[in-house]
Amino acid sequence: MHKPHVFYLMGPSGSGKDALIQWAKQHFAADENLVFAHRYITRPIDLNENHIALTETEFLTRQRSGLFALTWQSHQLHYGIGIEIDTWLSQGHHVLINGSRAHLEQAQARYSNLMPILIDVDHDILAQRLQARGRESITQIEQRLARNQQLKSLDSHVFVLHNNTSLSDAGHGLVDFLHQHMYREPQ
Repeated sequence: MHKPHVFYLMGPSGSGKDALIQWAKQHFAADENLVFAHRYITRPIDLNENHIALTETEFLTRQRSGLFALTWQSHQLHYGIGIEIDTWLSQGHHVLINGSRAHLEQAQARYSNLMPILIDVDHDILAQRLQARGRESITQIEQRLARNQQLKSLDSHVFVLHNNTSLSDAGHGLVDFLHQHMYREPQ
């Protein structure tokens, strides 16, 4: 029997992670071998993202109770992946996580079967996408773009998926990668 993978999708805010996760969900809707983890985040619900909104108190209580497999902080928010993914993995399911580049090492230390996937977008396209969504000020967008440049260098074991053109192109690339690796043993 194959050892299930943790597919750890990461990339800068505005790179299209949520849209690509939705694309993959539609493709794998009838496939019981792949489960999509939601994130617990200390911010209000966003209909474009699969997350559960928690207050900071709720989040910290759950964290102290050991209910998260992974946690991190970014942009004054707390993020967590629930411990339920360990149950899914023990049952033989692959799991796809919307993760954080800054906390990739933490995730790799916990899951030896982790396969990192980086969504990469050219600087100018990313700037346009961040401005178009209207969530942040110009200063916050500039900070996000600067942070993206700092986090660009990852090791060679990371699969890089470019999302500069259409969602369809990147979506097919993600689905193809998942198909290729769902039944391959981790290296």
